[in-house]
Amino acid sequence: MSVLYEQSVVIIRPAKGSDRYGNETRDWGPTAERIPVGQVNVQPNNDSREDTDDKQVTVTGWLLISAPGTYPDLRETDRVEFDGQVLEVTGKIGRWPVPHGVRHIEAQLKEVA
Repeated sequence: MSVLYEQSVVIIRPAKGSDRYGNETRDWGPTAERIPVGQVNVQPNNDSREDTDDKQVTVTGWLLISAPGTYPDLRETDRVEFDGQVLEVTGKIGRWPVPHGVRHIEAQLKEVA
């Protein structure tokens, strides 16, 4: 195994609930499911920017890539905990198929600080 995939993350999957109007809500509190995942690589993807419209905010983009032959159950509605940060999944999860399944996944993440 390459040293490129020696990092680990925790997928945070929200508990589902509903508000008083019957709309589905996501609960990121203690009822959220925490799924440890190894054999990944997380790196900045050069998509950092400052948003100064309402307040001073720095948005940093990250890229998560799983090791070849691994297929973490990461969903667009999840968050990822990495290196003390909680990152949001932005967009669809890239799944790279091969004839016998999926080679690996890639996901765009963002940190808002």
